[in-house]
Amino acid sequence: MEKTVIELFAGVGGFRCGLNNVELKNNKVIENGNWNFVWANQWEPATKSQEAFECYTKRFGKKDASNIDIFKVDKKGIPNHTLLVGGFPCQDYSVARGLSGSKGIEGKKGVLWWAIIDTIKAKKTPFLFLENVDRLLLSPASQRGRDFGIILRSLYDNGYAVEWRVINAAEYGEPQKRRRIYIIAYHKSTKYYKKMQQANMKDIITKSGIFAKQFPVLEYELDNNLIDISKKTYKTLLDINNTFKAQFYNAGVMYDGIIYTAKLEAIPNEVYPLKKIREHKEIDSKYFLSEDKIEKFKILKGSKRIPRKKPNGETYYYAEGKMPFPDNLDAPARTMLTSESRLGRSTHVIEDYKTKKLRLLTPIECERINRFPDNWTNTGMSDKRRYFMMGNALVVGIVKKVGIELEKIIEEEN
Repeated sequence: MEKTVIELFAGVGGFRCGLNNVELKNNKVIENGNWNFVWANQWEPATKSQEAFECYTKRFGKKDASNIDIFKVDKKGIPNHTLLVGGFPCQDYSVARGLSGSKGIEGKKGVLWWAIIDTIKAKKTPFLFLENVDRLLLSPASQRGRDFGIILRSLYDNGYAVEWRVINAAEYGEPQKRRRIYIIAYHKSTKYYKKMQQANMKDIITKSGIFAKQFPVLEYELDNNLIDISKKTYKTLLDINNTFKAQFYNAGVMYDGIIYTAKLEAIPNEVYPLKKIREHKEIDSKYFLSEDKIEKFKILKGSKRIPRKKPNGETYYYAEGKMPFPDNLDAPARTMLTSESRLGRSTHVIEDYKTKKLRLLTPIECERINRFPDNWTNTGMSDKRRYFMMGNALVVGIVKKVGIELEKIIEEEN
């Protein structure tokens, strides 16, 4: 198999930066990896501006890059590929029966997971590498585990086995406490599927699997669960939608519709402190905080207990604990949100290297927190949008480590 890749929901290119160990020197992109990205799609439906796509194409070129609604793309026209990657949006994954029995089960219109399913159906993709927020395992609140169950069942229906792991990037030497679920799926036609089919499921998540090799865990389990999601238990995907509920833990594997999931504890790497990503040069004054803003941040980041009323008139208290102010430079960054730099509780405030005064993170520092090259998003967009892009991005260093294992697997396929 060739190391060919397509990237859906490409954003500013985090998967490509990670898999190909990308550098930016003198505004020129250097791809040091062996993965050939043959097609990418990035479309932001909520806005006229397409800054993420513009950033992606400025860095990687416009050839084989698509900026249209993924549902309007002819999936059969997508280039053949070995690996599909994407950070698909977290939505309600519920399904609905078609207008007639002949239409079978369909995903609700606009839910982007089904664009992935449509693509793998059309292209018989051998391997998938996906990322999402970890609350996917728990949603929706009214039927815990249903959404992830739908995802796993739809992959099983299309001939895939699955490994997943919730990874806190900071526990494995990355500069940010960003917790995300990473999902690898491999088709039953691959050698890797047949090889792992012979392995013990517990061993896959603790020793022999893709994630276990790069992100070591303690071998004992804090809890575990065995789930049957196959056609023996649930005849259709609609049955999963209507009745499935399960406890998924932070690691798991699925073969032939049988799921083994366990709560595992990471073996942490060396801490990557916030001070290591801090710029040492003179910083523009616009990033520094006035005394007024400092006082406002102190209030926002302080502990509070606020009385509120439920719809029925009953009083309850909304409580928040105290946050470090300014941020601890000897610890990794907290999870960066799209609202970074705004006057808000989640925004980082650090002590400047030169002046020792309090300031916001710069866009370059935010790029470093996600392990993008410096100035990656400096492509004409505003600082506000640069912060937004990094709040939406994945941690490139995690992708790089997974890519090491995927490359070995593809070579063995040959």
